[in-house]
Amino acid sequence: MRFKPSYAPGPTDVRENVCLASAKKTNNPDFDQEFIHYYHQVCQKMGQVMGTANEVLLLAGEGILALEAACASLTEPGDRVLVLDNGIYGKGFQDFVKMYGGEPVVLSFDYHKDIPVEAVSDYLEKDHDFKYATFVHCDTPTSIINDVSQLSPLLKEYGILTVVDSVAGMVGEPIDVDQNQIDICCGGTQKAISAPTGLAIVSISEDAKKAMNDRKTPIASYYANLQTFNGYMEKGTLPYTMPAGMIEALDVALDNILQEGLLAVYRRHANIANAVRTSVQEYGLTLFLESGYSNTVTAIIIPEEIGALQLQQYIQETYNLYLATSLAQYEDVLLRIGHMGENAFYEKVLSVLTVIDNGLRDLGFKAKGNLGQLFLDAYKAENEEQ
Repeated sequence: MRFKPSYAPGPTDVRENVCLASAKKTNNPDFDQEFIHYYHQVCQKMGQVMGTANEVLLLAGEGILALEAACASLTEPGDRVLVLDNGIYGKGFQDFVKMYGGEPVVLSFDYHKDIPVEAVSDYLEKDHDFKYATFVHCDTPTSIINDVSQLSPLLKEYGILTVVDSVAGMVGEPIDVDQNQIDICCGGTQKAISAPTGLAIVSISEDAKKAMNDRKTPIASYYANLQTFNGYMEKGTLPYTMPAGMIEALDVALDNILQEGLLAVYRRHANIANAVRTSVQEYGLTLFLESGYSNTVTAIIIPEEIGALQLQQYIQETYNLYLATSLAQYEDVLLRIGHMGENAFYEKVLSVLTVIDNGLRDLGFKAKGNLGQLFLDAYKAENEEQ
């Protein structure tokens, strides 16, 4: 099988020093006390990047495990849970709530816009009897970003715990867990962190821990039970065998981020994203969103006569590049460009936009310019403004 470079919204490229770290010989993760302490140190470093002094756990699984573990650990039968829905993953939280016996109340909004804080506020004035609420920081199928700095504090005003999916937002967008009063923040290593797939990330506030401790029923899972980690440092053991190489790789990936500087990383993502959005529109294509543009992924409407799936297949077969369309009802409508983590460098984005330009022209699209050159011009303008 030929290697196909990918500019889907994750998994992202992994830097060589991160790859090498994953192959490093490690201590026994089950019995070696030195490894237990090392695990704890990497969790604390992850917390530094997330902006939290809360406990952070690394779970052996892809990012979705973090979402399920949050819902499994908080939900008891009959609990009402507010699910804020303005995207496919946002709505999907209801499935985890139902799975563990909760009663999801889905509050839906326009998928072309970020969640309107005033509308949520108006709703909460009438009904705020919820144990916790869920929403997505960056909903990747449509590339939307939601304002955690307003939504989470608003929910907390009503005593509602918050569960935030930042798998595709974290590191590419500020999350500031403590400042934004997020009770459980969920992430994954394979997106903007640019470490190998295999670890889910969860930060847990004291309020969330109290809710778990005060449960009247046991958590209906072992693997998705955050309480299995309780006191692991004092016990000197973790609840199951950890993928030690993945933790070594994450440690180095976090060092890469901290050495560049979080503000510089955010700025790099913003510059790339703004230039992509500008160039795509000048080229003659249309963005899916009307507001709430994410700096980690851009969703573009592909003309119906071409179709996103045909473009994806043609580029893969002709140019050996894998691009992602979207999910569900948007599968043949949207093409998504992932510009996060190690993929968020102008020379890499330039190469993928050049291939997209070639593919669209080959399939008969009448462009208003050269997409690669339009991107370079927009990227230059972005950097000159700073």
